[in-house]
Amino acid sequence: MSEWKEYKLGEVALKMTSGGTPKTSESAYYNGGIPWLNTKEVNFNRISKTEKNISELGLSNSSAKWIPKYSVIVAMYGATAGKVAYSLINLTTNQACCNVTVDKKKADSLFMYYYLQSSYVELENLACGAAQQNLSVGVISNFPVLLPPLAQQEFIAGVLSSLDDKIDLLNCQNQTLESMAEALFRHYFIDNAQPEWKDGVISDLIDFNPARKLTKNTVAPFLEMSELSTRTYAPNGWYERVFTSGTKFQNGDTLLARITPCLENGKTAYVDFLKEDQVGWGSTEYIVMRPKEIIHPFFAYVIAKYKDFRDFAESCMSGSSGRQRVDVENLKSYEIQIPDSESIKQFNIFVESAVSKMNCNNQQIRTLTKLRDTILPKLMNEMVNLEDANI
Repeated sequence: MSEWKEYKLGEVALKMTSGGTPKTSESAYYNGGIPWLNTKEVNFNRISKTEKNISELGLSNSSAKWIPKYSVIVAMYGATAGKVAYSLINLTTNQACCNVTVDKKKADSLFMYYYLQSSYVELENLACGAAQQNLSVGVISNFPVLLPPLAQQEFIAGVLSSLDDKIDLLNCQNQTLESMAEALFRHYFIDNAQPEWKDGVISDLIDFNPARKLTKNTVAPFLEMSELSTRTYAPNGWYERVFTSGTKFQNGDTLLARITPCLENGKTAYVDFLKEDQVGWGSTEYIVMRPKEIIHPFFAYVIAKYKDFRDFAESCMSGSSGRQRVDVENLKSYEIQIPDSESIKQFNIFVESAVSKMNCNNQQIRTLTKLRDTILPKLMNEMVNLEDANI
């Protein structure tokens, strides 16, 4: 470590700035061509696409500003405070992001991303505030960073980035397979309806909140609502926890968030990470959907992501404006035509193959992620031989 030198983050940055949010009540400020990053999207990831875009009008009428690609983004507010992301595109962000443009003559931006990722606990501990835990641009600017020579930074970043490249490729394959399954759903269940098809409702095809057994005080996999993805079926993570009370599920179940704003944000998961016959549990705000035996279980996930179904689910919400929930009995009345057995068979054949491939990919993703997270702190502390770390 003798060649490693300590700096303040601000000393190796060309610029550090926060962003801004155009008025959400002005529709003309959104759905333009400018990527706009919300702090909730900052989750130790590389950003190549944002969930929302803003317009030139929104940019000019807010404190949002262009941030160059290869910037390091640090979340400053609330539950995400201290988490980091790395931009692969030029983008804008909201005010809860500290955007760090690294001076490439002094530091490698990708290395800095991984360094701050390994320093998450230290960053998070600097957050303060009465209502919620916050960081500031000033606090982050003064955060100490320990840097090796530039060439060594680039080498370490390359090792870690190679793992993330493999993870991104597998995620991309899964997203493609999901899109294909959704297209086949529309083909076999929506777009090519035949006169002989029966009129029905979703409960003719799917059981809602089926009974699952889990003894109280049993240690079982626990899945938090925050770990449900808005982009893919696989949740970000889960952990073992003593069962008290909550929604129970098993492999082949689809979990649909029933509470605002999680439903509107698209939080959904297909469970395939449990052991055979194992029961997991999670938030009481999940709706569990399980297709009847004639249709592959993944059908429930596909229809849960279908826009018309989600719009219907939102129309079934009741309660106070801040805590609205889907009325499951109303949700069961969603109208759908029931295809002939041959259409269902063809859908099942493709989905069975796709789900098998996606499950295999997810196992590889978890293995690679664990490897990356294991060697990350060791590389940052020079605890492994760099010559042997080329993956």
